[in-house]
This record gives sequence, structure tokens and C-alpha cells, in this order.
Amino acid sequence: MARAAVCLLRCDLRAHDNQVLHWAASNADYLIPLYCFDPRHYAGTHCYGFPKTGPHRLRFLLESVKDLRETLKKKGSTLVVRKGKPEDVVRDLITQLGCVGVVAFHEEATQEELDVEKELCQVCEQHGVEVKPFWAATLYHRDDLPFGPIARLPDVYTQFRKAVEAEAKVRPALQLPDQLKPLAPGVEEGCIPTMEDLGQKDPGTDPRTAFPCRGGETQALARLQYYFWDTNLVASYKETRNGLIGMDYSTKFAPWLALGCISPRYIYEQLRKYEKERGANDSTYWVLFELLWRDYFRFVALKHGRRIFSVRGLQSKEVPWKKDLQLFDCWKEGKTGVPFVDANMRELAATGFMSNRGRQNVASFLTKDLGLDWRMGAEWFEHLLVDYDVCSNYGNWLYSAGVGNDPRDKRKFNVIKQGLDYDGNGDFVRLWLPELRGIAGADAHAPWALSSAALRQAGVILGQTYPQPLVRAPEWSRHINQRLQGRSPHPRGRRGPADAPAQRKDRGIDFYFSRKKDE
Repeated sequence: MARAAVCLLRCDLRAHDNQVLHWAASNADYLIPLYCFDPRHYAGTHCYGFPKTGPHRLRFLLESVKDLRETLKKKGSTLVVRKGKPEDVVRDLITQLGCVGVVAFHEEATQEELDVEKELCQVCEQHGVEVKPFWAATLYHRDDLPFGPIARLPDVYTQFRKAVEAEAKVRPALQLPDQLKPLAPGVEEGCIPTMEDLGQKDPGTDPRTAFPCRGGETQALARLQYYFWDTNLVASYKETRNGLIGMDYSTKFAPWLALGCISPRYIYEQLRKYEKERGANDSTYWVLFELLWRDYFRFVALKHGRRIFSVRGLQSKEVPWKKDLQLFDCWKEGKTGVPFVDANMRELAATGFMSNRGRQNVASFLTKDLGLDWRMGAEWFEHLLVDYDVCSNYGNWLYSAGVGNDPRDKRKFNVIKQGLDYDGNGDFVRLWLPELRGIAGADAHAPWALSSAALRQAGVILGQTYPQPLVRAPEWSRHINQRLQGRSPHPRGRRGPADAPAQRKDRGIDFYFSRKKDE
């Protein structure tokens, strides 16, 4: 009897370099590429109950599912879509068809996804169906790490990076055949749900967004073509990556990587090809450096399991975190009274995106200045970020809170200095805080330091049109005073727009596809 392979797709929504589809194309008579809209993904977050999948991420996901269906149709197949738990949907297909011989999927790293895999294996065992798991979430394959068991993964990134770069090799990306096997008889592709079906409304597109892109493999590959080959922007990535405004200051690969619309191995191969044909430099290396951080956080999740979600973190550290919901609401709504923090938080709410530099600062402010439970921030990011990746998100929040992979756990960002360094003219602040548009230049970063006359002239009434700051950290005053005395605290403060900051030595965390302190 002909054998059908159910190819369960989750965060691997692409045709290129897809090991599940590649294997099934050669080992089954029928292919059933399957995506399930799991109701558990649209419930509340674990601690604070925010909707797990917010409007920006959901729209990007729906676009990605639609795009993959169109790509597979061009190859003689399609993407079967169902609403329901994957283990239940797969069970129904097995019993309905009678010809399913194997269920294939890419393995994940965190508990909820591993629980689904356990349930799938039990379903398959009950029905005598083979299970075929693959690992493809990272640039370097799990089995190729030079550490042996994952328990021996170094707890410091630099040790990991140096060992991997010296001793491991990246496996080649896989090419899917032009034509795939057909669906099994009797399988209907199903309707892709709408945002409303899943409890959300289309958020629209804010014209100020730094990420005006659609989801899907097609757009991901086009972005790489643009950033590498059409514009050579990759050759200046290290110098521009700390920008705040516009599309081109960074690769913007992260949202597509998060859903698997683009393969890290494909990025690697294109990067090496670019270096061979057009030259290698610090910027091209830094793209690889960021992919390695993404790998590292996934392997950290494999090593530590549920501990990455624990309030005590990887260090089992007791910290008296506050759970003040009023303070948290000010943070998430961009009403802390600290313009650089507020501008970034309003950008996140309006677009689902925030720069790497912004993420570092708002996380530090939440945990170190407000002293709030870091999981509040992590779950809010989970709700809103279009590039949400469970391992990177929680790994970075642990890092920011000082309970993760960071030997220097007292790390704290001076958000005033950071704003002056990276938004020296205040353009980013005024872009997202229209109530401060009357304040010229870098003065917009500390409106409380201005005279009553200056505020009146700008049309700002502190406590009414814009909040008083929730806190005033003592380390801010030196930079504010320098500004009021007419001296920029850093050369970047005089350099112009926030979309092209000059290179400097970074201190602190970066999030997702970003620069990290190499330590």
C-alpha cells in the first residue's frame, strides 16, 4: 500500500532547506505538509495572562502560511491547514486516511513544544506509525557541537563561539525538488483562518515603522537579495546596526528567522558567497556573529529546560522583584516620563518591532530602574514582537535581568546617555512622542530639566501633556547637565539623524539579530 508522510510544520515555514519536506519527498508516496493553528498559542501567557500571539505577530504568521501554501502549490503540492492541537489533528488524519506511515517534524527546544512532540510520539505509537524527527533550528547542527552532551555547553557565549568557529562545520543547505509528491487522496487543504477567527484585529501599518514587511519565505529571500546583493548594505552592517529609524540600518532578518521563513544555513551560504565575490570585512563577520548568538540561546534552552522561564533564572538567584501593575502599565504604554524609553515602547505597540538598541534600554529600565519582575517584560515582548522567538526572547531577558548568561550581573544601562548617544538630535523621540515635537534637538531626552519658559514655548506641561519621570537615576544628571551646558556627552550627539549612528564600543545586551557583548 502507498505510504503517506505527514510533515508537521511549525517554526519552519519555508520550502528551501527544509529537511522534513526534503526527506519526505524521497521516502513517501504522498506528502501531507501540515500547519496547525494550535489554540494554546492564542491563550494567555504563563504568569501575567497577556495574549500569547498579538496582532502584529499573528498577521505576519498568516502571511507566512499563505506564502508557503502558494510556494508548495507551484511544486504540485499544497499546505494543509487545520485549527486544533497538532497531536489531535495528526490522530484524525491517521485514522481518516489509513495510509499514513510516518509523521515527520523538526524538533524544538522548549517545554511546550517538547510536550507536543511527546504527545505526537504517543499517538504514532498507538497507531503503529513511524516518527521521524529532525534538528534544523540552528546554523550549527546540535550533533556537530564540539562539546559532547548538551549539558557540557559553556555558560559563557565566547567560549561557545570560539569552540564552534574552530571545530564545527555548517552543514550544506538542502534543495527541494521542483515537483513534490501529491497529497494523499481524500485530504482537503482547509481554509486559512482570519485574524478575527483567532481573536485579533488587523493592526494596520503605521507609516513610521522600521519594519514595513510582509511575512513569508518569498519576502525573506527578497530581503536577503536586497540587503546583500542589490545594495551591499551588509558591508556596512556593523557600523549602522545601532540605528533607530528606517528599514536599512540592520538586516531585519529576525522576524523571518523566528518563523523559519528563511534558513540560517541559507543566510550563511549567501554570506560566504558574498565575501568570496565582493569581499569580507567586520560587517559581514558580524552577521555570522549574530547567527551564533541565536544558536547559543537555543542550545541554552536545551541545556537548562524550564529554568529559562524561572524568575530565579539560570543562576537560581533570589531577587526581590516588584509586581507593581501600575508601574508596568506606564512602561508598556510608553508613559514612564523618560522619552527614550517611551518612544521605543510606543514603537513596539504600534508596529510590533523595536530596534536592538531600544530593546536593551527598555529591558534595563524595567528591571534595573523600576525593579519589576523581568517576566513581565518577557511576556509583553512575547505578546507583541513580530520577531518573537522563545529562546532568544527569554535568554535575552534573563541576561538583562542579571539572572542569565552574563558574568557581570550588575549591568545597567544609563538610558539618558544611551538616548543622547544613539539619538543625538532627538529625531527618534519626536517621531514617536508627538507631544514633545516642540522641543528641539537632544533636549527632548530630558524635558524635566528644561526651564518653565522653554517648556511653555514648546507647548509641554509636565504631568499633563507628558508625564513626570517615574524615577530619576542619579547617574543621569551628569549627562543632562553637560547637555544644558551646551556640550554633547558623546560625539554621536552632534552627528545627525538616528538612522545612521557612528560605530562605538557597545556595552550591554542585544536582542535577537543583534550585536552582543563578546565576553
